[in-house]
Amino acid sequence: MDAAAILTLLEPHVPGATLVAEEAIDQPTIAVDRDYLVSVCEVLRRLPDLNFSFLADLTAVDRLPASPRFEVVYHLACLGATGPPSTATGEAGRLRLRVRLPGDDARVPTVSTVWPAAGWPEREVWDLFGIVFDGHTDLRRILMPDDWDGHPLRKDHPVQVNKRTKSSEPLQVTQAEFVANIERARVAGGAAPPSASRDPTRGER
Repeated sequence: MDAAAILTLLEPHVPGATLVAEEAIDQPTIAVDRDYLVSVCEVLRRLPDLNFSFLADLTAVDRLPASPRFEVVYHLACLGATGPPSTATGEAGRLRLRVRLPGDDARVPTVSTVWPAAGWPEREVWDLFGIVFDGHTDLRRILMPDDWDGHPLRKDHPVQVNKRTKSSEPLQVTQAEFVANIERARVAGGAAPPSASRDPTRGER
């Protein structure tokens, strides 16, 4: 099913939404405005003739200096008539959904209410691009340390970062401290000292 056919099925269920079929060489691609994103996704998933029940991927693009700056990209899959729900009649296939966002208002509604699996990739996009997913119940760092400043996949993020993060500072100990720590751990765990665990029937080496 191509993008035009998908729009024919989709548009009657989301009146007022701005939906545009875009050229792509690999799979049907549709652009949607963020105000109707959740409504469009609900129809894409639940309408039996579409049945895009699987969110395969969710990512983002920083198009700086273009405007609008950001693009959130959703890759959806229909598993065909064998997929849920049992009334599904949609053809197996894929769909790319794009939502473009201005740089000074980089926010979009969460789709985790439609596909619960969106929760973690939305956290990743927020962590790396700084795009806010309104309604997300746990929007926090997932890859970068909690005390990291900024969002490293933004094109204006500094390339060289001179920062010592609290969560990755190495623990430096001397050789004597290391040996003492091992011995304390052995005693605390109730293990026998190395000399007591030797087999008395075997000679010293």
